[in-house]
Amino acid sequence: MVFDWHYTASLLFDAAFWKAAWLVIELSAATWLIGIVAGFALALGKQSTLMPLRVACSGYIWLFRSLPLLVLLIFVYNLPQVLPWTGGLLSDPFWAGLLALSISEAAYIAEIHRGGLLSLHKGQLEAGKALGIRFVGLQRLIVLPQAFRVALPALINEYITIVKLTSLVSVISLAEILLVGERLYTQNFKVLETMLAVSFYYVLIVTVFGHGLKMLEKHLDVTRRTGATLDGAPAQAPHAEPAATRDRAARGGSAARALEAIGIRKRYGRHEVLKGIDLTVHAGEVVSIIGPSGSGKTSLIRTLNGLETLDDGEVRLHAKAFLWPPHAKHGKVPHAQYMRGILDIGMVFQSFNLFPHQTVLQNVTLAPRYHGRQNGASLDEAGMRLLAKVGMAAHAHKYPHQLSGGQQQRVAIARALAMQPSIVLFDEPTSALDPELVSEVLKVIEELAREGMTMIIVTHEINFAFRISDRIVFMESGKIVNDAPPHELAVLDKTSRIAGFLKDVHLA
Repeated sequence: MVFDWHYTASLLFDAAFWKAAWLVIELSAATWLIGIVAGFALALGKQSTLMPLRVACSGYIWLFRSLPLLVLLIFVYNLPQVLPWTGGLLSDPFWAGLLALSISEAAYIAEIHRGGLLSLHKGQLEAGKALGIRFVGLQRLIVLPQAFRVALPALINEYITIVKLTSLVSVISLAEILLVGERLYTQNFKVLETMLAVSFYYVLIVTVFGHGLKMLEKHLDVTRRTGATLDGAPAQAPHAEPAATRDRAARGGSAARALEAIGIRKRYGRHEVLKGIDLTVHAGEVVSIIGPSGSGKTSLIRTLNGLETLDDGEVRLHAKAFLWPPHAKHGKVPHAQYMRGILDIGMVFQSFNLFPHQTVLQNVTLAPRYHGRQNGASLDEAGMRLLAKVGMAAHAHKYPHQLSGGQQQRVAIARALAMQPSIVLFDEPTSALDPELVSEVLKVIEELAREGMTMIIVTHEINFAFRISDRIVFMESGKIVNDAPPHELAVLDKTSRIAGFLKDVHLA
């Protein structure tokens, strides 16, 4: 038997095959898109803290990854026999096939999404929460863009799998590529010639759409992008007058209480990291928190804006209730009041936590745009003013990965200031920086202190803390040991605990 090349070539122009190919494209694309949306919801549900939701999503994924697609196709197509009201839709092989494929693929794609979600650093979520972005906004603006980019190579591979799985829908008489080929070779018995043509159509679809999706992958990869530096914009942080030149008595002596921690306690398991902390910060004060590693400094500052829940005690903001333990007897702060408080407290993280998929300017303007404070050109102008304030206006259209650590931290400061907070918290803002980059960040913080910004700074930069602060808080073992102005701590008895901590520090 001679292979009929002429017949095979004629099938490449066959109208029935091209119609079937278009049907496969519609079916596979719709399944992929539905699977991406449903799979993301399932992945979020599987990681939920709500046990019923977590169990339900985990059970769905387990069941439909275990069930053969062929069995599911036949079951769905015959479902109208049990549920007659579904007959209008599921009697059509296309809709029955789409439903069965979507149900099955959502389970597989959920695990792909879960891998993308697990790759997301928790600092990204914390940065979003510190900006007052709610759950849906976090997923839309921060989580999904980053997780999708990580998951995209696997999702592209899954799309190719879906294209090939559409051949199984032929069992419910959908006229896709394989069924068209089967009908032909049962008439003329030219099996090899027909299946070669069938293979061509599948390969063509996978090649064209695979190439298109690879282009999408490259487009979403921000590490391939280059951001231009704006000519004429200041690139360095503005020179700050030493904070020590300001009148501490005039600023630190204000009677207005900006932030109060009252009897704060925090445990991680059996380990109590905060043991009844009382701290009051007045408007305009700069308070630095120092102490040995593990003393509870970071835990304290994270409880002040709700990134860590309280086990006991209370946080008051501008003399009003702000944070309580989740199960406090005296109720819960109204959500609107809580959100106003969150927006009034800026947060600068140790590891910057800039959003890598957004430019410098987009990072700064994200929160004001989300909260509807400003929009359009006026928002961008405000963002540029903030970037100029920290010496980063020239880099507005770059991405975080194109910046040095010091530059990233200055952008993080500008982002924290974008919502015009009355208080800014700094969690060891220079500890992740190389020594030569520390000074450019400290200059920006000194400038904020000179302007009268209320700040609480956790830092290991002892000389800086003594130079800039109205008060120094020394913590050890989850307690405040000393809380006094710098000049008082500097002359404490040499046998005191803080004197021992400072013995190797040469205060300027």
